[in-house]
Amino acid sequence: MIARFTRRRLLAASAAAGAGALLGLPARPAHAVVSIDVTQGNVQPLPIALPDFVAGSPADFEAARAITQIMTGNLKRSGLFAPIDPGAYIQQITTIDSVPRFADWRAINAQGLVTGRITRQPDGRLKAEFRLWDVVSGTQLAGQQYFTSPDNFRRIAHIIADAVYERLTGEKGYFDTRIVFVDETGPKNRRIKRLALMDQDGAGVRYLTRGDDLVLTPRFSPTTQEVTYMSFGQSEPRVYLLNVETGQREIVGNFPGMTFSPRFSPDGQRVIMSLQQGGNSNLFVMDLRSKATMRLTETAAIDTAPCYSPDGARVCFESDRGGRQQIYVMPANGGAAQRISFGEGSYSTPVWSPRGDFIAFTKHGTGGFAIGVMKPDGSGERILTEGFHNEGPTFAPNGRVLMFFRDPGGNAGPSLFTVDITGRHELRVPTPSFASDPAWSPLLS
Repeated sequence: MIARFTRRRLLAASAAAGAGALLGLPARPAHAVVSIDVTQGNVQPLPIALPDFVAGSPADFEAARAITQIMTGNLKRSGLFAPIDPGAYIQQITTIDSVPRFADWRAINAQGLVTGRITRQPDGRLKAEFRLWDVVSGTQLAGQQYFTSPDNFRRIAHIIADAVYERLTGEKGYFDTRIVFVDETGPKNRRIKRLALMDQDGAGVRYLTRGDDLVLTPRFSPTTQEVTYMSFGQSEPRVYLLNVETGQREIVGNFPGMTFSPRFSPDGQRVIMSLQQGGNSNLFVMDLRSKATMRLTETAAIDTAPCYSPDGARVCFESDRGGRQQIYVMPANGGAAQRISFGEGSYSTPVWSPRGDFIAFTKHGTGGFAIGVMKPDGSGERILTEGFHNEGPTFAPNGRVLMFFRDPGGNAGPSLFTVDITGRHELRVPTPSFASDPAWSPLLS
């Protein structure tokens, strides 16, 4: 179950008022504030110092260090920050109640500095405090404190990293999120596939199914801690809803044919999916409250992998109605579909960015499989990464990072990767075993 926490503003000073209001620093002009312009095509990572959080007692030393390490990893993996090696630090932070010696941090080229403290409360909870400093102007940019149970320190680290990310980029972070994916073990011809859940950095893996049935295409609800997925049991494949906190599972609906690629609407009230009938498949949407079903397409082709736009007004999907798999866009209630992909090869697994600005896709050509993005009208196509078998892109909730899986073939199995929308920063995501079909959750807080 998601651990609960409370937060309270420690200091949210502007660049002009900054730390001067509380800590006696002179006011600085707003233009001196350190920030990252993420709209640029080639972002230079911001040098940032993250000394270990101060521990209020020896018993809290490990938690304090772990929080710092988790935050450092989050910010570094984003590609927007360059954490400075602690071995270069001149000043050792022993308290967060006094102003840092900014000259010492400028000497090692730090532009941002995060200081923090962990203390144990009389009721057993942890109190986590942080301050974000602009080293260039010598002002405090943000400060906050949180109260939570000791076993919730990982979430606190993610939340603080999100606060730093947002203050310095002007956009929401994505670290306090989770990934649902398909965990794969065993020989290639007898793979056991289980639904699994983990933090976005690969930590805290837990399993949601036992592996008795084959599971595919899990997708998070945008509003609740539920996932929808397809399961092959003893009978026909079925689409299920699963509460990841309680483990409660229910069938979305009993359909006469095979169902594929279920995905939630932006309000979480409907599930859109593909239903096979004979040699073709069409798109259907089901209202989760009334269980009423509406057919959206009626063609002799294979229409599948539907995904709503973030405003719920349109749907993108893949179809071979033109001879090979391409991406189409149509109104959410059905109607005329417009083809938007026209490059060489075939296009599949389209997914709309939460920002609404891109549709990500898998592209299959003579050179293998690629993950790319294009605008919703089909313009501006860009390939972000290529490999032997890349597939299944899913967006982080801020639309700045994609996760996908790559299968190198042979006796090996798939692994998860992230890449930012510039295509310049690709990383492997650690998992206990082979992993595929990732889906990103919305922000937890």
